[in-house]
Amino acid sequence: MSDSGASQSTEFELPDPPPLADELQYVIIEGVIGAGKTTLAKELSDWLNGRLLLEQFEENPFLERFYDDRQRWGFQTQLAFLASRFRQQKRLQHPDLFQRTIVSDYAFDKDRVFAHINLSGDELQLYESLYKLMEPNTRRPDLVVYLQSTPDRLMKNIRKRGRSYEKKIEREYIEELNDAYNYYFHRYNKSPLLVVKAANIDFVESREELSLVLRKIVSVSYKGTTYWTPVPAEESERSDGG
Repeated sequence: MSDSGASQSTEFELPDPPPLADELQYVIIEGVIGAGKTTLAKELSDWLNGRLLLEQFEENPFLERFYDDRQRWGFQTQLAFLASRFRQQKRLQHPDLFQRTIVSDYAFDKDRVFAHINLSGDELQLYESLYKLMEPNTRRPDLVVYLQSTPDRLMKNIRKRGRSYEKKIEREYIEELNDAYNYYFHRYNKSPLLVVKAANIDFVESREELSLVLRKIVSVSYKGTTYWTPVPAEESERSDGG
């Protein structure tokens, strides 16, 4: 999306959210590194006046070293993430009377996607043993939103946000993750799933496109899998004669 579309959207105000379905109490936003899941989770949580649950990647002491040497630091990095995510999941057992809806920028299950890419042999076997002990005690989401993108767009977003340790991320790793995520979510059936083909929209810069995504999330059928290709704001304007 061009910069002109972003500048035109600065005055756009999000509409008020509609009444939520009773079953929509725990929403997960997922996607490969750079897909925009944290931004969307924050926006959705604010819009719904919900409770925000973010992945605490800054607290992982091995993450920067992992991007220097994936083979050496993969096991430590995975176990640190697994422990952190499980602690957060345990806290979800305590409801908040004032914020009924929880919005998270990660799924506990996705930890295995990374583990099967970064681990092997005895390390993977030990990880699997620990994961299987923890997973039954985690909360099932009412809806998972998967932001499906392309390696080109993901790498562009990663470079744009400029996190120091992410400068070491190789395109090959993003391609591998992207394939693994697509494989995983193509077979996902643990909860309702909305797959948003997000490569051609920019809900970070465009409030109109953000509004489209937010309204779709709260209006989708909470059964099975829904695939959705949003129309970028600029194309929508052209089709309307704008």
